[in-house]
Amino acid sequence: MAGWLRSLVGALLLLEVAAALSFLHHRYEEMVQALFRVQSQCPYVTRIYSIGRSVEGRHLYVLEFSDYPGIHEPLEPEFKYVGNMHGNEVLGRELLLQLSEFLCEEYRRSNERITRLIHDTRIHIMPSMNPDGYEVAAKQGPDSNGYLTGRNNANGVDLNRNFPDLNTFMYYSGEISGPNHHIPLPDNWKSQVEPETLAVIQWISSYNFVLSANLHGGAVVANYPYDKSQDQRFRSHRRTVNTPTPDDKLFQKLAKTYSYAHSWMHRGWNCGDYFADGITNGASWYSLSKGMQDFNYLYTNCFEITLELSCNKFPPEEDLERQWMANREALVAFIEEVHQGIKGMVSDENNNGIAGAVISVQGISHDITSGDMGDYFRLLLPGTYTVTASAEGYQPQTVTTTVGPAAPSLVSQAALCFGRHRAPHSSQRGAE
Repeated sequence: MAGWLRSLVGALLLLEVAAALSFLHHRYEEMVQALFRVQSQCPYVTRIYSIGRSVEGRHLYVLEFSDYPGIHEPLEPEFKYVGNMHGNEVLGRELLLQLSEFLCEEYRRSNERITRLIHDTRIHIMPSMNPDGYEVAAKQGPDSNGYLTGRNNANGVDLNRNFPDLNTFMYYSGEISGPNHHIPLPDNWKSQVEPETLAVIQWISSYNFVLSANLHGGAVVANYPYDKSQDQRFRSHRRTVNTPTPDDKLFQKLAKTYSYAHSWMHRGWNCGDYFADGITNGASWYSLSKGMQDFNYLYTNCFEITLELSCNKFPPEEDLERQWMANREALVAFIEEVHQGIKGMVSDENNNGIAGAVISVQGISHDITSGDMGDYFRLLLPGTYTVTASAEGYQPQTVTTTVGPAAPSLVSQAALCFGRHRAPHSSQRGAE
């Protein structure tokens, strides 16, 4: 096919995709219809499930993309997007619906990049964590919406201030060499959280998520942990103190992946604020207690960032297409980041997977654990690392592995094999 003809065909396909996307605000019933429409158009690579209900009984629906929907494939990472946690911050909700339509359309067109992404990744998309709050905000609409109208759930609770506070425990335990991962929840935690929060905690406890983003509005910046300042233990007034995680450089890289793929986030000046490279440490911006992104990092294996995507929390419909074009590449590029670092199987001498094995990386004081099948995923920057797997009743095993330049298709796999109460034995597979 001549080059000019290929270009023309490609342009026409993009126009068709743009025409297929619905740049409208979706009320709850319309959102549900949009999700099921995508599922009906791509039935073999999608699944819809509900993780629970809101205070007013609305389902918290998730749309999954995978070549084997409903099944965790060993060594295939799990990724999630969560939108509309604050009911009046609606752009993320619409972007995730548009992303769902885009992934389906491009898969049907045999787009190589999207096909590889869906075949190699299990993607979970929750357009709205707070459907009750959205309905309150939507009744007023974008023209007269108050800055806080519909922000909270139907019980008047801010869901991003409603997760168990594991930061305080972590800051204290760090002083006494306590745990730095999978910090246990307090005994009475279920009585202290809202139905939506409870549903999300049970969800992220059931899936071995590796990477995630939580979509918000009111600013334009990629925000990474920690959100809560360590100094907040001693001072009740608001402080801005940079509070990095042990994975600070990695989180900065993840945040920059989104900001630089976004049309203008990386420029820094947005909404009257300036953030270098379009990113910020959460506590450096303002300290936030009981937030979802810190909870993900401290309670699960998941690395989550918060994406603030628009100055206007409820943008008019005529702005939605421009916002989609600004975020489309960033949304896809960020999913691809789940494939950096190392992954492998932790198994015994009979090649049976070992769940709950602790994976430690020398020099980084934050561990992750293997999943139910014994597979593990550890996001890392390029470099050489000493990795140790340990589990009760087994000899710890250590390997040295090299992570190549970050690219979606380049993943170093370190296979750690155990022998029960035997001398150490390990094997390693190189980058592939």
